Amino acid sequence: MYPESLNNLIESFKMLPGIGEKTAERLAFSILESDTDNVEFFADNLKNIQKKIKKCKICNNLTETEICSICNDKYRDNKTLCVVEDVKSLFLFEKMGMFKGVYHVLSGLISPLDGINPEDIGLGELLSRIEKESYDEIIFAFKPSVEGETTSLYIKKLLEGKKIRITRLASGLPMGADIEYLDSLTLERALNDRKEVA
Repeated sequence: MYPESLNNLIESFKMLPGIGEKTAERLAFSILESDTDNVEFFADNLKNIQKKIKKCKICNNLTETEICSICNDKYRDNKTLCVVEDVKSLFLFEKMGMFKGVYHVLSGLISPLDGINPEDIGLGELLSRIEKESYDEIIFAFKPSVEGETTSLYIKKLLEGKKIRITRLASGLPMGADIEYLDSLTLERALNDRKEVA
């Protein structure tokens, strides 16, 4: 029905999460009606995100340099480590602006039913970092789910014998909820009321 290049653009938009046929068509026609400078700017940004964005060598945050701005910030509390399941969770905490410690980003959560084992989420990097650094507290900031609980308990077991306070977000978070969809007040209370991992 559409010329090949337009159809290819529609198919490209459909590859994005949450974009169906109608939305993809609307976006493609919007691009088609944009002026050349805007289209080139958009295309350059798509290329740059692949070329320039990489993971921080220390915490796995997204950065354009070897070490991210959080790890480079000498005013952060380097004794408190917040472990999150993905970069979106890190950005959510940073938007709140109330956590002043440092982060470590995993590659998801342990989920044997989905074939995701401890070695698949980058626990080796986390454990190596904990061995090298001296932390007073490690916060598990995972979504309240079976996977979040499994990951918390697994890491806690690996850290047995170390003199580090291990906490997690308060259980006021609804079970099964994704952290990225919570309002900032709920998340702030959960962070402030964090509990020792039993």
